[in-house]
Parts: sequence; C-alpha cells; structure tokens
Amino acid sequence: MLTTKSFIIKGSLKKEILLDVTFNNNSLKKQLIIFSHGFKGFKDWGPFNTMAKSFANENFFFLKFNFSHNGTSVDDPCNFIDLESFGNNNFSLELDDLNLVIDWIINNDSFTNEININKINLLGHSRGGAISILKAAEDNRIKKIISWASPSDFTNRLDNSKISLWKEKGVAYVFNSRTNQNMPMYYQFYEDCIKNSKRIDIKIASKNLSIPHLVVHGTDDPTVSIIDAHDFKKWNLKTEIFEIKDANHVFGIMHPYSLDKYPKHFQITLDKTFEFLKA
Repeated sequence: MLTTKSFIIKGSLKKEILLDVTFNNNSLKKQLIIFSHGFKGFKDWGPFNTMAKSFANENFFFLKFNFSHNGTSVDDPCNFIDLESFGNNNFSLELDDLNLVIDWIINNDSFTNEININKINLLGHSRGGAISILKAAEDNRIKKIISWASPSDFTNRLDNSKISLWKEKGVAYVFNSRTNQNMPMYYQFYEDCIKNSKRIDIKIASKNLSIPHLVVHGTDDPTVSIIDAHDFKKWNLKTEIFEIKDANHVFGIMHPYSLDKYPKHFQITLDKTFEFLKA
C-alpha cells in the first residue's frame, strides 16, 4: 500500500523544515532517496508529489523536504511568503539542513522495517543537486548521488563588480519571473561563501567522491550550461554523464502542473535515474 506522511522537524537557526515521505508500506527494507529542491524551488513544485509516488512504485523510500530558509513556510509551503528567511539563506545552511534531515530519517524508529540505512542516496535538482554533491563528499553514509541540471561552481555566478554595492546596501534582489517577486539576498550570503569557500567548493567535492555519481543534463539548458555537466566528468572519471538532447533546465516540467503524464524529457530523466539506482 502506497503511503505518504508529512513531518515537521527542527532546521537551521531554529527554523522548521517541512518534509514528507512516500513509500510502499510492505515491511521490505528499501533504498532511501532524499530529494533536494533547487533555488526558488520547493518540495511540492510542479510534479514532485507525483514523482514521489513514481519512486515509491519502483520500491524506493522517497523523502523530499523544504530547506528551512527557502522562503516558504510550514503553513504555506508553496508560496514565498517569508522573504526575510529567503534573504538569510546560504549554502552552509542548506548543507546543515540536509544533514539534519538525514539524521532524522535514519534515527526514526517508525521506518525501521521500510528503510535500508546502508543504502542512502541523494538526489537533487539544480542547486539542490550541487548541495547533494557537497554533502556526499563530507558524509560517508551516502552511497550514490544523482544531480539533475546542477551547476559545477557556486561562486562564479557572483558579479564581482557589484560586490561593493551589495555590501553598502546590505541586500541585492533576484527577480522571480513566475511569481513577479523581487526576492532579497542579504550580504551575509556573500560573506558565507567567503567564510566557507572550501566547504562549498564543488570541484574539490567532486574530485573526492568515491561513490557512484550520475549527472543528468539537458543540452538546451538556458540556466546551467551543459558545460557544467562535463566538468564533473573531467574532475572524476567515475562520474556518469547522461545528456538529454534538446531538454531544458527543468526537463519539460512546469509549475503549476496538471498533465496526465510526464513530458518526454522528464520521463527519460526518471527512467535513467531508476536504472542508475538499481544497478
């Protein structure tokens, strides 16, 4: 029987994390998949709830969560109503959040019969994929990683010519074209990047990976270049690159989502991911 349950746990800086688990309740120990959403994303974006069921139907235990400072709230998990938290988010907080989620699920006695804690896998889209890579490099509990359309560098996107103005004003804004919101990013974000430059160095993390890593990327991704995908292979020959011809940054999915079946590129993404996890 397919089961979905939601939980609230403590996240970074006393903020709460909303998460849900979806699994086939059959008392068989399954591989655990922990999914991290991307920048300006959330766990219920697009078809992610339907996707959770697809993973469960393949007999995986699937967990997805909202980063504590992603701008949504526990009561309103699909809208960016907490822009103050969004502005105070950074890569270190997301890595800490992911660690808290891993600790919580493997120590939850309710799922002892459903999860094989020796098979913990991280999956993430875009920024969430890069966070998953960084986390796997610092956590030997992780057995496999799948990154979808993920950047190979976090800091090369910062415009150095605007850093001084950012520091002076204390805030910069990023426009969300879907919601028409100007979303703040406080200067602490840059300070955290400098302070934790080694921890958030994706190149170093990728080089140090000794576990299987699947990189899925669309050739027509306008947000993160396909060149980034090949960086991972260049840094670690064990990394598997899977290109999807003509696919965009979200593999054809969108929010809100009401299609009866997945777009072709997203279905290919899922099929390849299942194949990799079962190998």
